[in-house]
Amino acid sequence: MLDTLSGQLDAGAAAIRRGLLRTMHACGFVAVVELPLASGRRADVVALGSGAEIWVVEIKSSVADYRADRKWPEYQRHCDRLLFAVAPDFPCELIPASAGLILADAYGGDIVRKGTLHRLAAGTRKAMLVRIARAAAARLAAISDPILGELELR
Repeated sequence: MLDTLSGQLDAGAAAIRRGLLRTMHACGFVAVVELPLASGRRADVVALGSGAEIWVVEIKSSVADYRADRKWPEYQRHCDRLLFAVAPDFPCELIPASAGLILADAYGGDIVRKGTLHRLAAGTRKAMLVRIARAAAARLAAISDPILGELELR
């Protein structure tokens, strides 16, 4: 999905992400992509609802991508809901029933199921809200001053 040398998404993952972000927006969520988590992992998309509900969405652009990645269960510690976003032709039976499922292409998507709700503890929610806010603010600042984009957020 993410080419570690170039830092670019493959075309399938890029299309899914675009449709996913449009879907999140239509559902009243704002999102941050490629968010580093306290565990050292990086979530593909973290979406924040108006009631502070936090979703982590893993993008899987192929069956091989899904089968090769077994770190996704760790993301549950950082969200209220864990979901997968896949292309409409992805074999959905591979996705665990407890996880949410979004079918997306470059133009939009459909939330097929939200998955199991696991409410975050208050301290974890606060830490995630701060992490999301700091990442979003740093990225916004980097737009007006590219030097800031080269500096690592502490």
